[in-house]
Parts: sequence; structure tokens; C-alpha cells
Amino acid sequence: MGFPIEHRHKLCCLRQELLEAFIEDRYVTFIRIAAVHLQQLNAKKQASASTSGEKELPAIAEKQEEQAEEVKVVEAEKEKEKPQKEESAPSASETKSAEAMVNAIREAQSNVAVSNEIQAAEVVKRACAAVGSLKEKEFDFRFNPDVFSPGIRHIDGPDGGVQSLAKQKRLVQDAAEFLVLKQIPAFIKEHMAHSSPPIDGQSLTESLHSHGINIRYLGKVIKMLGQMPRMDYLHRIAILELIVRATKHIYYTYIQSTEPMHLSAAISHFLNCLVTTGPVNPAVSSEDAHKKQTRQNGGKNNKNNKSDKGSKPQQAAASQSGNGTAGGGSASSSGSSGWTLMTPRSLWQQIRKEAKTYWNWDLDCDSIETAGAKYGLLRISLLRAFCLKVGIQVLLREYNFESKHKPTFGDDDIVNVFPVVKHISPRATDAYNFYTTGQTKIQQGMLKEGYELISEALNLLNNVFGAMHQENGSCLRMLARLSYLLGDAQDALAIQQRAVIMSERVNGIDNPSTILEYAHLSLYSFANGHVGMSLKLLYRARYLLVLICGEDHPEVALIDSNISLILHALGEYELSLRFIEHALKLNLKYFGNKAMHVAVSYHLMARTQSCMGDFRSALNNEKETYSIYKSQLGEKHEKTRESAECLRLLTHEAVALQRKMNDIYSNGKLTSDLPPIHITPPSMGSVLEMLNTINGILFVHISQKDIVKVRSEIEKHLKTNTEENEITDALKTIVASANNNDNASETEQPKEDANAATSQLTNGSEEATTTASS
Repeated sequence: MGFPIEHRHKLCCLRQELLEAFIEDRYVTFIRIAAVHLQQLNAKKQASASTSGEKELPAIAEKQEEQAEEVKVVEAEKEKEKPQKEESAPSASETKSAEAMVNAIREAQSNVAVSNEIQAAEVVKRACAAVGSLKEKEFDFRFNPDVFSPGIRHIDGPDGGVQSLAKQKRLVQDAAEFLVLKQIPAFIKEHMAHSSPPIDGQSLTESLHSHGINIRYLGKVIKMLGQMPRMDYLHRIAILELIVRATKHIYYTYIQSTEPMHLSAAISHFLNCLVTTGPVNPAVSSEDAHKKQTRQNGGKNNKNNKSDKGSKPQQAAASQSGNGTAGGGSASSSGSSGWTLMTPRSLWQQIRKEAKTYWNWDLDCDSIETAGAKYGLLRISLLRAFCLKVGIQVLLREYNFESKHKPTFGDDDIVNVFPVVKHISPRATDAYNFYTTGQTKIQQGMLKEGYELISEALNLLNNVFGAMHQENGSCLRMLARLSYLLGDAQDALAIQQRAVIMSERVNGIDNPSTILEYAHLSLYSFANGHVGMSLKLLYRARYLLVLICGEDHPEVALIDSNISLILHALGEYELSLRFIEHALKLNLKYFGNKAMHVAVSYHLMARTQSCMGDFRSALNNEKETYSIYKSQLGEKHEKTRESAECLRLLTHEAVALQRKMNDIYSNGKLTSDLPPIHITPPSMGSVLEMLNTINGILFVHISQKDIVKVRSEIEKHLKTNTEENEITDALKTIVASANNNDNASETEQPKEDANAATSQLTNGSEEATTTASS
């Protein structure tokens, strides 16, 4: 795998999300191994019991015969004797024998219980050894954050104990190996469905962090993404993020050695070297910068010399040191004007070197042209990402990045420089609980209850954070969606307008969340009859999306499909066809030939081409739709039947038109009039229904019988889950009892070691952040 790799940071830590996933994976493995060993023990017990039973059968038969003979003798004696009126009391020997039998039975039961506990303890011990627990007879994972720190001396405990240094190092190495072998492939697999694809570097970073993947593993992620053609967009976004972060490291060093009076000139020169191909002559030459710096240093030195004229001879060393300082000042002035010597070639060489040393990834480009040709990077996307990353505000105007006569950026284009501060966003716990509970209610089909809970969460957020906050926007978006599902399109439009305004103010006008809000507002506007406004919102969302990540993205296919549908409703068939063709191309690339997205795109193309009179192309596209529906859903599905009916109508129109065209070609004249082409413009209701389908909104009419069936199925599913949970709880009980018995036998052990396996899991995951050994 190429690890371990020495990293620049001395405090490299594994994320909390990774530790939780790692411990959960180990705990599942622990339970599975314990269950396997218990099954093996039970099988051995049953086998031994059956063999011992076969051996004891003849002896039992003999004893039964003897007892039968004794019973016969006793009955014969009783017949001879007279019945006694009062029962005689049992003798002392009989009571002693009965007590001995009872004690023997109790002793046998205790021996069986002790043997079972010993076997359970052995099972737990084997499972702990298999998953690498710090304790031999207890599931315990604790991470030492300083185990790989070079400047710290550790006390090495006994082998196999909690304080064993080798065991602690091995645990951290296993966690880092789990990140590379399981978490990164799981991250890529999750995004193969393209359900919520990242749009820019910030959303990619959040997605990586949610899986516990640090950004220092970005080179490894890019290598894996490069092997999957269906993940080209994510591969491109990851490369752009890596270039931006490498450039940020160079920029900080570059800007720290620049004088404040030359700051705008230095920043504009840096941007010219990064994203342009034309001349990059700085506005201030290195000689002018050096002269100005020398004048300033010279004035300071003259003042120092005047003050030193009346000094004593013993201060000669001090004057020499002052001259040395002046020399140092000239050296620093030459260093401060070093930014003027930067060229695009030298900057991209530094970026390549930084990408290799920091992320262990080879960047195969030496200029912005080769980066765009090889990886498909857009200059405007690189400029936007870099300015957001380092805090540069540029003038709002059209920039010609390919100008050959003058530099693209000048001093006046740098408007402001603002600090970028990392912080942790606090969470309102009560509001979060209400929001998650409302989501659960919505998933269960109780939309009104979910609406009330999310409204309460919004009220709490307003009281905690105020009117403007990112979490408020999420609640408003969910409320608008619920209002739309409940049939109140006007209320949905009003709420979504508030969500759009809040996202623009809080997140920014070009943030991916704002683009999502625009798309939702467009749908609700169309549902309320505002067709022109809906189309403008979609155009705005598409413009921002192309600005951020380019046209090669799954979200662009979704927006193009929406635009095509609305244009089709307005009768703009040619323009509608262009958008749906582009959406079909993207869907084929990212979802495959047999995906439902592709089937919908083929169907929309067939509808548009039929309205244009191109029945042959429409027929071919509808055949593709029918084949996909038939293979994925079956012949009896409603969608397949609708596609078959559409095929029948298109075939009828195409045949009628072709007959008349053949008549024209054969006779040279028309024998009868051409039949009118039946082009029925789509209704707004059908367009809205298709828009809902594309955006993942389905209105399903369910009868009362279907509701009862669904509830019964849910109850069955819950019952099976409870049975599985009971089995898991039984295993946990066995593990806990074995641990308690071990702790009871060792009286010198402290009380903290007698905790159950679940508490050990929590304590181990929350103790400290882990030092990575990658």
C-alpha cells in the first residue's frame, strides 16, 4: 500500500468518525467470533451427550428390570400383611440418604454452571484475542494519542496488558489500515449511486470527514477514483481540491515575505501566474521594490548613525552589529521583493512538488493549460476555489484568462483580503432532537406529525441562533417539501422563498446549498403557475453549477432535464431537445445503459421528437425506454405498459406518415391529402407530474387494505429484528457474566475494570484522539 509515509505535521490524528466506525466494526467481529465459538461448544456438548446416552442405555434397562422385580416382591409382601391404620414415620437412615441425594444434585448443577462459565470465559478470551482487545477477557479499546510522538518517552507495560506499548501501537496501525482498506472504498461505493454527489471541494471535504477520512489521504482517494470511469466528476473535483490546497501552502509563504504596500500587486501577480497564460509582468518591478526598501532602510540607518556619533569607543562592536543589521535589512529587502521573480512555470513546479511531498501523488501538469487538457479543470473554478480558500476578494467583472497582450489581473482587481478562521459550529441539542424525530415520523408516513415536530425545531433554532442560521435553512427546506407533499403548493412556495434568501445570506450566492434551494424553488414556482420564474431559476442554478464544477456532473443532468421539460411545456421543442440530449449523455455516462434515469431521458426525448414530427427517432428512443422498463420492472408494471402504449401510438403515426411519403416518391404527386400530424401539446399537469418524478417526488394513492398490508409487513420486520436483538443480547449477557466472574475472582483489580463491554466501548472511543501511523 505504500505506507507508512512520513508526514509534515507532528500532530497527525485520526478523526473521531473513523474511531467510531473502527470500534463498531471490531465489535461486530467480536460478537460474530463469540457466536461461532459458542455454536461449536454447543455442538460438542450435544455430540458428547448423545454418545454417553448410548453407553448408558443398557445399564438403565438392567436397573429398570431390577426395580420392576423389587416392586413385585414388595407388592406380594403387602398382600400378605394387614393394612396399617397409621403411617409410620421415616427412619433416620432414609432422611440422610434423601439429603445426600439432594446435595449431590445441587453439586452437580453447580459443577455444570461453573463449567459453562469457564467455557464462556474461554470464548470471550478467544474473541478478544482475535479482534486485538487491550484486555484478555474484556472488549476494551483505548487509543494512545502520543504513541508515535518522537519527543515523548513511554513506560512499556507487560506484554498482553493494557499498558503494553506494542499493543497500543498495533491498535493505531490497525485503525489506519482500516481507513485505507475499508473506509475509502466504502466512501467511493457510497457515491457510486450519485444520490447526493459533491459539487465542490468544500462538500467533498465534508463528505470525507463524515467517513473519518483525513484530507492527507486525498492522494490515495484520487488514485482509487482514477480507476473508475463512472466517477470522473469526483476525480476532477478531488484533483482541483488538491491543487488548491497545495497552492494555498505556497501562497502563505509567498505573501508573508511581501511588504504591505505591495500586497495588491503581489496577489494579482500570483493569480496571473496561477490561472492565466498571457504576460505576467508585475506592476512593481524588483528594482523599484528594492529601491524603495533601500530608501526606508537607509533613512533608519542614518538616524542610527547620528545617534552613535558621540558614543564611546567601547561601542564600536555595537556599531558593527548595526552595520550587520543594515546588511540583514538589505537581504530582507531582496527577499521581500522576491515575489516579482515568480513565473507560471516556477509556481506550477512548486505545486507539483507540494502535491508529491504532502499527498504522495504525482501531478502530471506544469501549467494551467496542461491541467485543463489532462484533468478537465476550469480556470474560473480554480480561481473561485482558491479565493475562497485563502480569503481573497476580487473585483466583479469579466476576466479574459487567455489574453496575450496584458496581464489579466491588476492592482485594482484585488478588492479585499479577509481572514479565514476555522471554527466548530455549536448545535442546539433540543432542536436537533426534534428535527431527527420529525424525520423519523416522515419516513414512517406520518407527514403531519413530522411537520409539527420540524416546526417546533425551527422555533427553537430561532430562539437559540436568531433569524439567520444555516440550520434554519435546512428546517425551512424540509417544511416546504412537506407542505408540497401535503398538497399546499402556495405555502411551499412561500416557505422556500425564505429558505433561498437565508441560504444566499448565510452560505453565499454560489454555494451548493443555494443551488439546491433554487432548484426546489423552481419546482414550487411551476406548481403555482409561475412558469417563466421557474425557468429563470433553473437557468440561474445551471449557471452557478457550471461555474463551480463544469457541465460534466450528474446534477447538471438533473437540472437539464427540468429545463427541457419546462421548455417542452412552452413549445420550445428544439431548445428542449438540446437540453435533454445533454442530460441523456450524462446519465448514460454516470448511471449506465439500464438505469431508470436513462429510461426517463429516452422517454422525454421521444416526447419532444414526436412533437417535432420526427417519429422515426422518437420511435427508436421509446423502444430504448420500453426495453429498460421491461428488464428492470417487468412486463406487467405500469411504466412498462405506458411505454408500450406510447410505442403503439408512435408506430401508428410513423406508418401513416411513411405511406404518404412513399406515395409522393413513387408517383411524383399526391393522390390524396397528407394526414394531419396529431401533435397534442402537453398539459401542465402531465409536465408537473414528470417534474415530480425526476426530482424524486412520488404521489402514491394507497387504499386502506394496502395500508394494513404495509403495517403487517413492518410488524413482521420489527419482530425479526427483535429476535436478532435478543440473540445479540444473550451473547452480550454471556460476555458480561464472564467478565463479572473474572473481576470477582481478582479482588485487587480496581473498580473501573468491572464495567460492561458497552461502557468500555464508549470510554475507549471518547478518551483521546489517535496519532496516525500512516
